[in-house]
Amino acid sequence: MAGASGRRSGSRSAGIRRRGLVTSPSRPPVRAPRTGPYRIQAARRVAYDVLRAVQGSDAYANLLLPAKLEEAALSEADAGLATELTYGALRRQGYYDRVIELASGRPTSKIDPEVLDAVRLGVHQLLGMRVAPHAAVDESVALVAAAGKRSATGFANGVLRTISRSSPAEWRERALEGLEGDSRLAMEHAHPLWIVEALRAALAAEGRGDELAGLLAADNEPPRVSLAALPGLAAVAEVGEPGAVSPIAARSIGGDPARNAVVASGRARVQDEGSQLAALALSRARPIVAGELWLDLCSGPGGKAAVLAAEAALGGAVLLANELVPTRARLVRNALAVFAEPPEVVEGDGRRFGAGGQRFDRILLDAPCTGLGALRRRPEARWRKQPADLVELTVLQGELLEAAIHALAPGGLLAYVTCSPHLDETRGVVDSALARHPELASVDTPAVLASIATRDLELSPGTHAQLWPHRHGTDAMFIQLMTKTTDGQG
Repeated sequence: MAGASGRRSGSRSAGIRRRGLVTSPSRPPVRAPRTGPYRIQAARRVAYDVLRAVQGSDAYANLLLPAKLEEAALSEADAGLATELTYGALRRQGYYDRVIELASGRPTSKIDPEVLDAVRLGVHQLLGMRVAPHAAVDESVALVAAAGKRSATGFANGVLRTISRSSPAEWRERALEGLEGDSRLAMEHAHPLWIVEALRAALAAEGRGDELAGLLAADNEPPRVSLAALPGLAAVAEVGEPGAVSPIAARSIGGDPARNAVVASGRARVQDEGSQLAALALSRARPIVAGELWLDLCSGPGGKAAVLAAEAALGGAVLLANELVPTRARLVRNALAVFAEPPEVVEGDGRRFGAGGQRFDRILLDAPCTGLGALRRRPEARWRKQPADLVELTVLQGELLEAAIHALAPGGLLAYVTCSPHLDETRGVVDSALARHPELASVDTPAVLASIATRDLELSPGTHAQLWPHRHGTDAMFIQLMTKTTDGQG
């Protein structure tokens, strides 16, 4: 019914377009687009270029966008607009695609990618931002023309004008028509269904299944920038306002954090508070004994390694950072360059530590994962990941954990961390390792975090800690501390 309504509206739009004006009882008039030449605001151009790179070249928005903003030398206001356009269109892509299909009468798979990305930007402005409809339509159509798809400008114009004539609430009703349960939540909150089901299972395992809608909504909220003041190098008060849960966290007071003098010096870093707590759980679970040897098994891009290095330096411990990917290893070295004696960074597969003879007193395994806990920061990840990815990832996670257990000294402390709450990647991997290794014992991680965090985290019962965006304002980090009671190598 909604699709038929959209097509009728599109037909009416075509008739009115010749008079240069589209009227609406609920939205301001939308002018017909200019026939040329097209002038595109720089912020929209940047957002479109990032979307095209994400869709066409598998780029990562959180890495590419800052470079594009710097290259375009945008004002702070325009940079903010470009960021909201990019992240908003990516986060809600699934929902916006449904609206586009209803308004156009065709599946998005039949729309040229260059056209589709421009229309997505327009839809986000019409339904998710307070942008004048004529500006949203005109400049989106201009992006289509500038992309060499001038023949599709009429299509883009018609679709966006159709969408502009109904309110966001009306489009929500049409998009959700006939959907129930998790399918309805998946469409409403723009998450793939399999992710919604995985998040429901993870919450239900903690007796929090009724919080699913709140979690999905939190995934679509732009996270506030948090900074980590590296212990011994910077104080929180130097960096910004105190954070929400981490004792070394500062909240950015606005603007580009790179312009903060302490951040620019390397003594503070942009880092989610959940990641900060994950590193501090390992370093502060027990007093540091001078001479301890620590290992960050998968250290790229270097945020947790920097916190561990700072803590190790204060306690007289020695940190070794390992990273498989050379480009990420360079990022780790850059993160550690602030220290007078930077820790050594080695490159290679972390699983090799399972065959070596070196033993470490503390090991951080921040395992490669689906990243389902950081969907706020990596908006395109939800549309890229597939359930099949779990098979390969959980095998790798198990093998890396085996290597870490082998490399852990008797009495040593191991932190298994993922930026995903998926049960297969968290409890599944840990429980399997504990079952295979009687010499391994879990440590009461919530108790450790209770002694570190600046407020009560209200964690669920158990020896692991699962953080949540909607409860703690952090990424959904999973943290399990373990200790080896004997060598267990024979």
